[in-house]
Amino acid sequence: MLHAEDGARLECGVAVERVSGASAGHAVQRRVLRRAVVTLGRDEFRELVLRVQDVRGGPHESFALRSDFRLFTRFVKDGKCTVNFPQNNVQLLISDCPPDRLKTFLKTLSIKHEASRGSNPVSERARMRAGVPRSFEIISPVQQKDIQKANELRSKVNAPVQVKALTERAVNRTDVRQQLKRPRTDRDSSPVKALHPHKKPVLTLPVAQKLSKEQMAVLNAVLSGKNVFFTGSAGTGKSFLLKRIVGSLPPKSTYATASTGVAACHIGGTTLHSFAGIGSGSAPLEQCLELAQRPGVLQHWTSCKHLIIDEISMVEAEFFDKLESIARSIRRSTEPFGGIQLIVCGDFLQLPPVTKGHEKPSFCFQARSWRKCIHVNMELTEVRRQTDRTFISLLQAIRLGRVTEEVTARLLKSASNPIERDGIVATRLCTHKDDVELTNENKLKQLPGPLRVFEALDSDPMLVKTIDAQSPVGHTLQLKVGAQVMLTKNLDVQRGLVNGARGVVVDFLPGNQGLPRVRFLCGAVEVMKRERWTFKAAGGVYLSRQQLPLKLAWAISIHKSQGMTLDCVEISLARVFESGQAYVALSRARSLEGLRVMDFDPRVVQANSDVLMFYKKLKRDRLLLQSSMNDFVGKSNKENEVW
Repeated sequence: MLHAEDGARLECGVAVERVSGASAGHAVQRRVLRRAVVTLGRDEFRELVLRVQDVRGGPHESFALRSDFRLFTRFVKDGKCTVNFPQNNVQLLISDCPPDRLKTFLKTLSIKHEASRGSNPVSERARMRAGVPRSFEIISPVQQKDIQKANELRSKVNAPVQVKALTERAVNRTDVRQQLKRPRTDRDSSPVKALHPHKKPVLTLPVAQKLSKEQMAVLNAVLSGKNVFFTGSAGTGKSFLLKRIVGSLPPKSTYATASTGVAACHIGGTTLHSFAGIGSGSAPLEQCLELAQRPGVLQHWTSCKHLIIDEISMVEAEFFDKLESIARSIRRSTEPFGGIQLIVCGDFLQLPPVTKGHEKPSFCFQARSWRKCIHVNMELTEVRRQTDRTFISLLQAIRLGRVTEEVTARLLKSASNPIERDGIVATRLCTHKDDVELTNENKLKQLPGPLRVFEALDSDPMLVKTIDAQSPVGHTLQLKVGAQVMLTKNLDVQRGLVNGARGVVVDFLPGNQGLPRVRFLCGAVEVMKRERWTFKAAGGVYLSRQQLPLKLAWAISIHKSQGMTLDCVEISLARVFESGQAYVALSRARSLEGLRVMDFDPRVVQANSDVLMFYKKLKRDRLLLQSSMNDFVGKSNKENEVW
């Protein structure tokens, strides 16, 4: 059961349009409420109505949800939808609504409306004669009985049309009439398909994947308006939680970003550098400020109220400080980060910022502005990617740079793990991008048979490089029968067709498209079709790419694998050159049985000493609290609030 407020009330932007015709003609009158409350309830006759009122109060308008009302839900993921009331020549244009809340609201509306179809609407004449005082009661939470009733009514609509009498009469007709009729193709006792209405899908309770207590605590902190940094080891559900946070905030003023294009794609956002509009950020602050005041970029800074930054471990301290200064300057505010709410996520014990040569990395928590910008620090401790407690403990030790004899023995033993199965070989994680490209190209060339090439369909062919930077799939994909591939998008979680699932191409369908058929390690055999990815570019422009959700998987880079879960992995750690790199590579594996480590050397396992000290100071009694950061920032600040 849902709480009533979860499915019955929205706070969003609303435009009430009076249109010229019942079929949504042009608007003859328009009233815009920048922030309004839309409530689903029942009137004095127990009929469903939508009530719209300015969030500040004042008069409200109510619209009855009769049988002819229509929903337009194509842009729900952007927090938008339209409700059309033909009987009243009115339509409500809902915008800037948290997408997850809007989805729940529309699901509740649909279920309640379907469940009330059996009752006859009260006519206007009957309403006037009844003399009942007007009332409004918020809709009750959706319960299982509502689902059952709605589906029972739908089953009556979908029930087979009884054609017994019709066929009996047809038999008694003359031979001449029967010869004039088109012969029936269904000679059995089944009803005529043409007499069936279109079958509607069965309704279910609007249930989202449940958050853990830790994840819910983070979400509550974000919704309370706090500036939050939340961390956690690999596989604790940080990206999953970020998606829920994005879906819980108003889209117009929320910008989801990440330090890398791949990570940004995972949460449906853009890169932090694209949002900021200051290039690499290496220019002097004055020049960066000028770049940030260009029209398209300026709109980002002025409209942003909630800034989400994922993979914070790869953001440099100097870059973070520049963004903080730019935010205050452009927004003309003395508040930290110009008053923008920060939701920052990442694990500093994973990949560090990219540096030139042998320069020491400078982490975000070492930025001068870090402590005054972050109010709350929280940690996710429940690992969800792996279930084997032994493997989880091993990974935790590697994360902290601790390599015991037992850890060494287990990783050395994994070198003989037989992880190939059904023609699917292990994916090799490489430290260098060049090794990845060379390995995949050579392995593909060695396969016999013709080469099939699949070109992406991009929304703007002139911006291929921009799309490439954020897309998990390339513009061109070359395949042969026997090619080792990896799924790059969740297609069917219950069947194991998830991002990172490994497979092999078994054949191609005949025809011009020649789509590949892939056998996955989970046992599923699937014909792969084009999928669409949408990305936010500079200036709020949306770009898209349609391509097969596959990439060659003999090898991938450790950087590209961050955030992924892999079924069978082979790792060579001989060329590890960064702290956290070995941990990121090892933690991609779902299990120790699906992992093979070649030439393991305990000396390659490194954890940055500054990061270890940061986490040590942050941890108090299994809670992450704000503590003194004088060792890192160089000057003291007032203690921040403890969550």
